Amino acid sequence: MDRRTLLGGAALAAVTGALLPTAARAAAATGSSPPPRADTDHPSARWMPASASNLTAADRPSSHRIDFVVIHVTQETFADTVKIFQNPARKVSAHYVVRSVDGHVAQCVRERDIGWHAGNWDYNTRSVGVEHEGWVDRPAYFTHALYERSAALTASVCDRYGIPKDRAHIIGHHEVPGATHSDPGPHWDWTRYIRLVNFA
Repeated sequence: MDRRTLLGGAALAAVTGALLPTAARAAAATGSSPPPRADTDHPSARWMPASASNLTAADRPSSHRIDFVVIHVTQETFADTVKIFQNPARKVSAHYVVRSVDGHVAQCVRERDIGWHAGNWDYNTRSVGVEHEGWVDRPAYFTHALYERSAALTASVCDRYGIPKDRAHIIGHHEVPGATHSDPGPHWDWTRYIRLVNFA
């Protein structure tokens, strides 16, 4: 092989490497495969799966219609909430968790599957659960980014399943029949949230 062919090959490799995504470049450099990526139901969400022991596999909306979005507040940090959902002993999960500081969305349960979030089996089968990082008595956690990204998520869920974007169908955990929780609490701005959902 002559020097010109060798240099041409090196230049092509450099250009191709620069065009690859970061994860793929790192994998190519180490000879390993890129990290696995699961497509999410919401395009900007990151897949952070709950334990299969904390949900019920289903085929919604064929097996159960989806009528509600249930709004929760975690009473935990974002990271600890995801860990709880991933712990098979905890027997709890929600479809999504929204981070306070920047509105980052994690998807933990597929929308087709039933999350264990509402404390009422009928509502679990008919809803998508959205957790929000924070505490009900600490309104500083309810940032503009959290409201905005959560509203975009809820709007997309409503669009997918034909759910009206109103307070009869976007409800708080405390409104689920038989609920023993008070979230999202008195500091959650429902007027602002429903407006954002409708303008998302």
